[in-house]
Formats: sequence, structure tokens, C-alpha cells
Amino acid sequence: MEAITKSFKKFIPAIFLMGLLSVTTSISAQEEELTDVQKLAQRTENLEAAVAKLNNLKVSGYIQGQWQWIEVTGAKNSFGASDFTADSKNRFGVRRGRVKFSYSNTYGQAVIQLDATEKGVGIKDAYLVLMDPNLNFVSLTGGVFNRPFGNEIAYSSSLRESPERARITQSLFPGERDLGAKITFQGAKGTYWNSFVLEGGFFAGNGVAVETDSKKDFIGRAAYMNTTSDFFNYAFGASYYNGGVVQPTSKVYTMKDGQFSLSDESANKGKIAKREYFGFDTQLLLNSMIGTTNLRAEYIWGQQPGTLNDNTSPKAARVDDTYIRNFSGYYVYLVQDIGFSPFSVVAKYDFYDPNTEVKGDEVDITKGLSAKDADLSYTTFGFGALYRANANIRIMAYYDIVKNETSSNTASYKSDLKDNLFTLRLQYKF
Repeated sequence: MEAITKSFKKFIPAIFLMGLLSVTTSISAQEEELTDVQKLAQRTENLEAAVAKLNNLKVSGYIQGQWQWIEVTGAKNSFGASDFTADSKNRFGVRRGRVKFSYSNTYGQAVIQLDATEKGVGIKDAYLVLMDPNLNFVSLTGGVFNRPFGNEIAYSSSLRESPERARITQSLFPGERDLGAKITFQGAKGTYWNSFVLEGGFFAGNGVAVETDSKKDFIGRAAYMNTTSDFFNYAFGASYYNGGVVQPTSKVYTMKDGQFSLSDESANKGKIAKREYFGFDTQLLLNSMIGTTNLRAEYIWGQQPGTLNDNTSPKAARVDDTYIRNFSGYYVYLVQDIGFSPFSVVAKYDFYDPNTEVKGDEVDITKGLSAKDADLSYTTFGFGALYRANANIRIMAYYDIVKNETSSNTASYKSDLKDNLFTLRLQYKF
């Protein structure tokens, strides 16, 4: 008996160890079971977080396919898609093929927008907006984005009722965008101050292109919007542009007594020619039995540094002599919806005078003025119709009657050019 007891005592540690292992295995099995549940919960949380992130990411865009006809073969159509080729007076084209990626959260927004047409692919927007959730009346925007001037620049091409922006807008702000940074103040939604917008910033000054000098252009706008009524809403704003263009040579021309006067001094080279614009805009919207009536207008004037034959804003560093002109121009839109139908009719008038100090035959190449149209005014009257089939599809038929100022002292502009233009456009928005 004593021998059996001694033998049993020898096995006690082993039995204890086996029992401990058994209990540990049982507990581990239970822990593993709990861990699987926890893993499932974790996977669910991860999935919900991924879905939330996807909800923050939005992809949108639109494609505008069109057919155009112009009065004569090879006509000039610089303000629009491009001039017609030498053997063409009608053409198919993709005017805009936009895709926009936007990611938003509590602290801001990041946006990239591309434009793809038969001419290639390019960047339209690439910017970020920073916001402090505790200061929901201020935001900071940086990158490539719309210049904060007037109303027509920021008005989306997918919504605009005419094929192109006004000539003055395209001349002063080619491509609409610029590289820079701005700060925006606007009251929080649901408050009285939400109707007021104040924005201003500094920009490179040559559009979506590599910056070519250290000069920064200031652009600012103040606006008030009344959108509280179901029947009548209105808005108005004032804009200011103060910038400059580097004078690449010593020769600088300014207008005096109806002709260009030359200043040729070595100190002129490398100086900044002032570029200054002033603008006022207004928008009115009336809902009535005949449908929604929309009236928009803007007037811009100021000083523009250009070259002998080009009065548009620069897209790159210039190498030609500097010509400084005073300009003015405006546009007016009238858009009338036909009752509650998907049809609308539109009329638009725009005027641009790149050199307000000469008229008609005063534009004389013997007085140093342009042999092209850099000193001649243009008026464009356009009218058309829109059909909105649904939220995605829109059809536009539009005719532009273009009139250029004439001068018997310029060989190419002794009479009005044959450049009236018809556009038939199909847009798909997603």
C-alpha cells in the first residue's frame, strides 16, 4: 500500500499539469471564440469606415459633343473652341469632357478635375480647401481654381445657357482658372450673414501654366445674395483685379491723342506694366406663371497690358514690346423657362472694346495701331433654345451673330467678317 501511495505521489505533478493544460485549453478555446466574434465586429467597423470614406469621395462630370457651322470656310473663331481649318466650315468636336474627383470631410475638401477632348487631356482644377469646424465662416483655398472675379467665371459650363463665355471674359481671363491662393469669408448656413461673401487672394497671373515671374496679382470680390424668397431672388457683386505683366523689352507704348506713343528707355525692361480691372455684376431670378425668368449682367473696365496684335491676358512669359490699352465691356443674359416644361429660350448680348480711345477709322495702322483686331471692338448677339430631357441629358441649339468694328485703315477689317456661328450641342452629365 505504501508502495502504491509513493507511486501515486510521483504522478501528482503530472496529473496537476494535465489538469492545468485542460483548463487552459478550455479557456483558450473560449477566448478564441470570443476573438472570432471580436474580429467579425472589427471587420464590420472597418467596412463601415470604408463606406464612410467612400461617401466622402464624389466623382462627377459631363461630356459636351457638338456640331458647328460657320458662314465661310476657314473662318476665324478664336473665342470658342478654335479657328476653323482652312478647308472647313462645319465640324464635329468634343467641346468639354470633364471628370471631377472631390473628397470632403469636416476639415476641408480636395478637388481634381480633368478635361479630355480630341485635342488632348489637361488639368482644369487641382486645389484644396481648408476649413476649421469651429470657425465655419472662413476657408482657405490653394492650387489651380477659378479666379474670384465676377459671376460668369465661376458659373459652370454645364449650366451656362450659351456655348461660350462672353468675349471680354475670355480675353481677360483665358481658361478661367489661375494658380494661387485665396481666403473666403461667408456666414454660416441658416444665418443672415450667409448672404454675404467676401473673398480675395493672390495669383500667378498667367492661368494654368508655370509661373514665370515673382509678381503676384491680387483678385478680390464682395457679393450679396438674397435667396430667401420662392418668387424673387437677386444678387450683386463688385470685383477688383490689381496685377501686372513684366515688360520684356525697353519699348513701352501707351495711347496719346489717338495713337500709340513710344517710351524707349533701358529702365523699362523688366519693370511691371500695371494690369487693373474693375467689375460690377448682378443676377435677378423671378418665378411666375410663365416660368422662371433669369437675368444676369456684368460690366468690366480697366487697363490691360498687351502686345501690338494681342490684347488678351498672358498665358506665358512674353517677348514682344508692351502695348498698354484702356478697355471696357459687358454682357447681358436673359433666360426664360417655358412654364414648367423642360424647354427654355435664351438671348445674350456681349460687347468688348479693347481700346476705348479710338473708334472706327481712327484705328489706323499708320499711327502704330494693330493691323489685326487688337484695337477693334466686337459685339455678339446670340440666341437659342435648351431642352433638358432629364437630370443627365441636355440639348442646346444656339446661333451667334458676331459684328466686328470696321476701319478703312486696316486691310483685313474694312468690312464685317463672315463669322456668324451655329452650335448644336448634346450634353450628358453624371
